[in-house]
Amino acid sequence: MTQSDVLIVGSGAAGLTAALNLADRFTVTVLAKGALNEGSTAWAQGGIAAVLEPGDTFEHHVEDTMVAGAGLNDRAIVEFVVERAPAAIARLRALGVPFAEEGGALHLTREGGHSHRRIVHVADATGWAVQEALQRAAEAHPNITLVPDQVAIDLATSRHEERYSGAGNVWGVYAIDRRTGAVEVHTARATILSTGGAGRTYLFSTAPRGATGDGIAMAWRAGARVANMEFMQFHPTCLYHLEVKNFLITEAVRGEGGHLINPTTGRRFMPWYDDRLELAPRDVVARAIDAEIKRYGLDFVHLDISHMPADFVRAHFPNIHEKLLGLGIDMTTQPIPVVPAQHYTCGGIVVDRDGRTDLPGLYAAGECTQSGLHGANRLASNSLLECFVFGEAAAQHIAQHWEALPPPPAVRAWDESRVTDSDEEVVIKQNWTEIRRFMWNYVGIVRTTKRLERAQHRIDLLRSEVEDYYGHFRVTPDLIELRNLLQVAELIVRSALHRHESRGLHYTLDWPETLDAPADTVLVPRA
Repeated sequence: MTQSDVLIVGSGAAGLTAALNLADRFTVTVLAKGALNEGSTAWAQGGIAAVLEPGDTFEHHVEDTMVAGAGLNDRAIVEFVVERAPAAIARLRALGVPFAEEGGALHLTREGGHSHRRIVHVADATGWAVQEALQRAAEAHPNITLVPDQVAIDLATSRHEERYSGAGNVWGVYAIDRRTGAVEVHTARATILSTGGAGRTYLFSTAPRGATGDGIAMAWRAGARVANMEFMQFHPTCLYHLEVKNFLITEAVRGEGGHLINPTTGRRFMPWYDDRLELAPRDVVARAIDAEIKRYGLDFVHLDISHMPADFVRAHFPNIHEKLLGLGIDMTTQPIPVVPAQHYTCGGIVVDRDGRTDLPGLYAAGECTQSGLHGANRLASNSLLECFVFGEAAAQHIAQHWEALPPPPAVRAWDESRVTDSDEEVVIKQNWTEIRRFMWNYVGIVRTTKRLERAQHRIDLLRSEVEDYYGHFRVTPDLIELRNLLQVAELIVRSALHRHESRGLHYTLDWPETLDAPADTVLVPRA
């Protein structure tokens, strides 16, 4: 058992921001599922949205976010986040993030759904630069302990106290150490989940390998509400290549003039779908590409920026250019084959403005949450921004209410007395593959009630099998992820079946109209 003042699960932008804001007063332990930089933050290519251009205003950024979110956003939360964006950028610059500049000022690019240039970036590898700066600062702080290779299993709650309680407090997590296989209890007065999204629920995703919805599943099992899980964002442009999976072609390629071309007709097709052309919100562009692929029997469409000067393309997208050259594609002279792929989880654990969940002592920030910022569709480059704002907000609330947070009681150790080592690891691989395939086929970009019911039937069949496996064998990282994948798949399907309209990222042929009154889909755990 390890104990600290505050425990943070997840070592990306939200988790490290919270840690750095807490560490001057408290001892902080940060658990990473694998290496410290393996989360989604390091994969973010595009940038961070902030009002910095003359002529742009907070109101414009708010309206763009509300439009992209199809009116389902919490306007007060959108204003709260947008107004804190410039200060977040200033703090990152102070940490040494080398944002691109032009003419002595920050270079701002534009992405789909934005009415102005407001995306600060580090070429096409913003997330990596942000991760490095935050991690470097955290490693240098004496009150922050960074622990890699800790796969969280479940939250340690009042039910796990040595003297059982039904109070519902969260005291930390049980986690398995990848290196030793031992399950440890990490306790604290306050716990922050910053575990990222659930992209790996789908067969094709731009998310890293560890994005299996762990924090969402753990919070749900512990009794926290989850909302808007039907809103899974599909990035329109993932590289189509038989040897390379999940390589994202940033939205900024379209923002800087890239065209989407049907390889059969040789023509741009976005004019047929939306007046905003390639700069339409991601859900619109993803559905347009999906429609072209199905209509013409294509494997991919083309994203072409070769009409722009070669020096311009290389300067703005050096990492993408180099990666594609290694695959035999020169984006300065050739189009890039692309397909949509799952990209971002817009729903998650219900949190308030301070990052508080329903459970005492439990906070959450970033992609694992439903804060009210994104609504039915995330506006490009608002995701890292959400991490910084809510990571700081959670830290501030913990600091301001420290005396009201009781110290953790004695918590029971992990019990392995009635389980054995698995004798059929193939079961895990088979079920993992099955979940990702039926979620892609039945709960993808375009949905129907029949497809959703088929997915629900598969989930019902798998649940008893996974629960039986979990109850009889020692936990492994793969088994933990399988259990969480199945749980978040169920939450996604339940939410999608509940919504009898098409709004934002949820598009169903059975309910094509959008209702007048927007309403969140809030799921409440059974007692």
